[in-house]
Amino acid sequence: MLVAQKKQQENIAEYVLYLFQIEDIVRSLNFDIEQIMEAVVKPNLPDSSFEGQYRSWYADIIKEMKRSGLEKKGHLDRVMEVMKELLFLHNTLFAIQGESKYKQLCANSSSFVAEFREKASMKNQHDVEILIHAMHMKLQFRLRKKEITQETEEALDAMRIQLAFLVREYHKMKSGDYSSMQSEGNREIRLRFSGHLPLF
Repeated sequence: MLVAQKKQQENIAEYVLYLFQIEDIVRSLNFDIEQIMEAVVKPNLPDSSFEGQYRSWYADIIKEMKRSGLEKKGHLDRVMEVMKELLFLHNTLFAIQGESKYKQLCANSSSFVAEFREKASMKNQHDVEILIHAMHMKLQFRLRKKEITQETEEALDAMRIQLAFLVREYHKMKSGDYSSMQSEGNREIRLRFSGHLPLF
């Protein structure tokens, strides 16, 4: 809950990945609020005074997922809204503004995006969604301590860098600083991605 609020303000990609993780947890614990509280919330709660807030937050997530038919797959409306915003920005940078740095980053990752789309059976998903899901896959590999080959790491890195640029421009857009986007476009961008996301 607190992490979600912080990440939404600081790094929108990590916010989406965090909510992906929450969706995974809710599904794995069968949408049972008591199991979630015992297995996830209470062992990690920084202060017991927050217990009621976390219970309400997870209960709302459970209710929204059930209402939207997300028992097996799919994502929360708040996640899809962010995806739409990122896609709008992607199209703006690529097609309308003709941002040369971003176009180059897209070119660098295009073959990897196409390969991931094919292997993940995501033929109808747009590039931005592919980038997010690729980072989610990397997160899952890290959490499960699965080895990532050098070739896969290079592919993920290309996609990460493109996403990082998009994330930076997204926060500028949200802050109203859209006019300065192009002037800083040639600076190297890095998305801080440690391989795990804290639950609290």
